[in-house]
Amino acid sequence: MYRIRMITLAAVTAAVLGAAGCSPSSQPSAGKTAATAPAPAGSAPAMKRENPLLSRSDLPFQAPPFDKIKDSDYAPAFEKGMAEQLAQVKVIADNPVPPTFDNTLVALEKSGQTLHRVQNVFNAVYSADSDDALARVDEAMAPKLAAHEDAIYLNDKLFQRIQTLYHERGKLKLDPESARLLSWYYDEFVHHGAKLSGADKARLKQLNEQASKLSSQFVNKLLAATKAAALVVGNKADLDGLSAGEIDAAAQAAKARGLDGKWVISLQNTTQQPALAELGNRDVRHELFEHSWTRAEKGGPNDTRKTIAELAKVRAEKAKLLGYPNYAAWKLEDQMAKNPETVLKFVRALVPPTMAKARHEAGELQRLIDRSGKHFKLAAWDWEYYAEKLRKRKYDLDQDQVKPYFELRNVLENGVFYAAHELYGLSFKRRTDIPVYNPDVWVYEVFDKDGKPLGLFYADYFKRDNKQGGAWMDNLVGQSKLLGTRPVIYNVCNFTKPAPGQPALISWDDVTTMFHEFGHALHGFFADAEYPSLSGTNVARDFVEFPSQFNEHWASYPKVFDHYAVNYKTGKPMPKALVAKLRKAAKFNQGYALGELLGAALLDMSWHMLPADAPLQNVDAFEAQALKANHTDLPYLPPRYRSSYFKHIWGSGYAAGYYAYLWTEMLDDDAYQWFQQHGGLTRANGDRFRRMILSRGNTEDPAKLFRAFYGKAPDVGPMLKDRGLK
Repeated sequence: MYRIRMITLAAVTAAVLGAAGCSPSSQPSAGKTAATAPAPAGSAPAMKRENPLLSRSDLPFQAPPFDKIKDSDYAPAFEKGMAEQLAQVKVIADNPVPPTFDNTLVALEKSGQTLHRVQNVFNAVYSADSDDALARVDEAMAPKLAAHEDAIYLNDKLFQRIQTLYHERGKLKLDPESARLLSWYYDEFVHHGAKLSGADKARLKQLNEQASKLSSQFVNKLLAATKAAALVVGNKADLDGLSAGEIDAAAQAAKARGLDGKWVISLQNTTQQPALAELGNRDVRHELFEHSWTRAEKGGPNDTRKTIAELAKVRAEKAKLLGYPNYAAWKLEDQMAKNPETVLKFVRALVPPTMAKARHEAGELQRLIDRSGKHFKLAAWDWEYYAEKLRKRKYDLDQDQVKPYFELRNVLENGVFYAAHELYGLSFKRRTDIPVYNPDVWVYEVFDKDGKPLGLFYADYFKRDNKQGGAWMDNLVGQSKLLGTRPVIYNVCNFTKPAPGQPALISWDDVTTMFHEFGHALHGFFADAEYPSLSGTNVARDFVEFPSQFNEHWASYPKVFDHYAVNYKTGKPMPKALVAKLRKAAKFNQGYALGELLGAALLDMSWHMLPADAPLQNVDAFEAQALKANHTDLPYLPPRYRSSYFKHIWGSGYAAGYYAYLWTEMLDDDAYQWFQQHGGLTRANGDRFRRMILSRGNTEDPAKLFRAFYGKAPDVGPMLKDRGLK
């Protein structure tokens, strides 16, 4: 996932993600410094400490000085950054000189650098290593940042300058990227209400403030709810089926919570949990599933249902005010799909073959249950367990057989990095002299094909109670020729941390997640734009997942796979027979896998196609009706995310955009087919993909970029074939 972040003007408030009620890490991170003790009586007064967020870092690539930053630095830095940018914008808007591209748009691109720096650092730490103090900062800053964004987008003098340039664009003789920037600014301002009346602008500001508060509250509640819903096990026998390493890790997780003598299975962000594939006790499986399914529906302070019902209502009212029938129509206007009708046509066409395949898979699992001598109907908490048994029976493949060949650091350095070297000529060097926000974070310097430094990469892979769920990429520093900055990028995942002295062995799904998130990183590292607003991953939501999903293909590409899939004890490669089983099983369970994505995508669209006059929804009833109406309501196939913990759409900027994972899967399978038809993994192909896709950011319409690379419009055929549906 690409974590939405603040660019020059857009998505300011969406980037402020929160986590209420979480405690600090059990091991203090480098970025969290204890408060300074008061000076002894009679001693000289201490010099006033400078806030490290308020000045440009002197570390390589302007990397943040996490060892100097305190929680107390963020709020004043946000305030200073907002005030600074508003002063800069006022100078631009009030300039008595007629507008020019340089004195208006270039000036806007240069504005707010302090705020951008604070925002990027805060997002990283708050999302991955939060505490109560940061949660309070988030709660306080979310509405202020919403107001700050409105103060820019709804500044009439500023918009008049942009509009004047836009109407005269044919005479300005701009280069293509500058012309794109002008069109982008004009469209963004109009999209965000610049043409509304004064009264409507005032109402829009109220709605934006409400939405920002609700989104922040949702994320805060969800993190606390997810932590509280972890399954605590008091009897080791109930963990039958888990490996010794997984049981040790569960014991360590319990110890970190002060629960010595117990075991804790923490929840990941999705409905299904990894342990459900292994736990032999059906009652324990059911309990774990219910902990996941109802994590944010306990009726207490961390129940999210009232929050999301109100947020959906506010969004619908905002869309109506801006002249759209629903929020999805407003949100999709600047995406590849353009409108909800195109999205629904695309997604709904996938439902019948997917549900048919899922029903067939369910029948196989039910027969497996029946043959075992047990008499119960397949339920959601049984699927992963019996699917794993069926996988073993069909393909003689046990996931525990493959994990010893996927040691985390080896996968990163000899898999993910190796593929990037073979395709693009990149090389990597571990840096231990760069401060990090948590000791688990690794830092690498990235070098381009000519050996010149390209940027820094931070890898933060282990689950923590104070880390938001899922996996994502973001920038600490973005690329811009105008600003003279190069990328500082991080990937975050939530893999189980091994007990001390044990290897970090991961699943095949985890391996593909690493390749996925590094695909986003490559999109950022190869950015080659003049203007920060058009650089790197600042592209349409239904295009941004294309490079990341495309990069997943190299995880199983023979030359890459053979380079990293070695036994962590012996160093020997995975036996060919086991590799063959893994490849043969690649299309196994795809009805379920695609079905849970379709359920989530259509649930998202259902929420965001509500009209403004719709009443406040009962979340549970609305969800049940939406799943039924979309024909994705199979009882044993729950959506990947339930409404109450669907952070993508309520707190991470994917509202009316979760379909993007399916849309971009179509794009990535098309692109991979092109690679296969032109020699596969070669530097020539990699350089072409870099030049035509990865380096371009939003400097051209994404549909045109894709067509230029692929040679025609997107085709769903390769996707259906890859999923085993064709």
